[in-house]
Amino acid sequence: MKDEKNRLLTSAQQKESAHLELNDPRLFRDLLGQHDQHIKILQQALDVRIRVRGSSLEIEGDPLQVELAGQIIRQLYGLLEKGYPVYPSDVDYAIRILSGDSRAKLQDIFLDTIYISAHKRTITPKSIAQKAYIDAIRRYDIVFGIGPAGTGKTYLAMAMAVAELMKNNFVRIILTRPAVEAGEKLGFLPGDLAEKVNPYLRPLYDALHDMVDFDRARKLVERGTIEVAPLAFMRGRTLNDSFVILDEAQNTTPEQMKMFLTRLGYGSKAVITGDATQIDLPAGKASGLKEAFRILRGVHGIRFVNFTEKDVARHHLVQEIITAYERDENQIASADRADKR
Repeated sequence: MKDEKNRLLTSAQQKESAHLELNDPRLFRDLLGQHDQHIKILQQALDVRIRVRGSSLEIEGDPLQVELAGQIIRQLYGLLEKGYPVYPSDVDYAIRILSGDSRAKLQDIFLDTIYISAHKRTITPKSIAQKAYIDAIRRYDIVFGIGPAGTGKTYLAMAMAVAELMKNNFVRIILTRPAVEAGEKLGFLPGDLAEKVNPYLRPLYDALHDMVDFDRARKLVERGTIEVAPLAFMRGRTLNDSFVILDEAQNTTPEQMKMFLTRLGYGSKAVITGDATQIDLPAGKASGLKEAFRILRGVHGIRFVNFTEKDVARHHLVQEIITAYERDENQIASADRADKR
């Protein structure tokens, strides 16, 4: 009986509550989200209880989580005060960001507008790494974005490229990626070479059409202002006054990577993206992305930005999937090392 009483007392001592008074009724409704969805996301992610009382919130739970929830709510409210529309996905991103770094300022990240897409959506960074990535693209002429799928590496680079083109800072955009499965398989596909490699370039077209409406994008491509081409088409060229994006760079060979990097001419910028854990090259073939990281990471004027599963900007389960696969791969690697002993 005494032990039970002590347990209950300890449990009660571990609970803490905080009161937040938010003055603007309209902003308060936006903060709560439709059917209080934003509050539900916070409660589930942080294991706290949040009660809505008029235009105030009562947060109860573990002291550290209560403090974190209060900080997230205050910063989201600050975004609303600046005119930034908060969506459920933004609440998820805010939780990830501030859980990883309590000193982070959401306004510094979310209010950094890169471009307004063809669908009238504002494209902004959604994590600390994404913010560092676009800052690097602004400052450096060669930037590598390395990390898992869904972290916005190519999408943000594309948004930056289109924005810079619209400001007339570059004459053209060149989007390229290696057609890894080329060789024999392409020979069985119908059409000329351009038609055969087109399926491998489709993701770049999809991202482009999200930035610029279809008719305008078609005209820009027809005029050569935007060029989408396989990496093999870059050989022998000098790319002046161009914003160049190399996607899926993990599937380049060291020779292809060197060839690409040495194409860069005056007034140009290159962004290279890839996932070093998703290499589709034949066995025994080294990845140009890995070689570039080893050889160039100390070169002044070249910037490497690394992303993790925490930066995934897709469905929340994508982050869990990436983490699960990495955990499994690490377990298999550990087992293999143990067997070799």
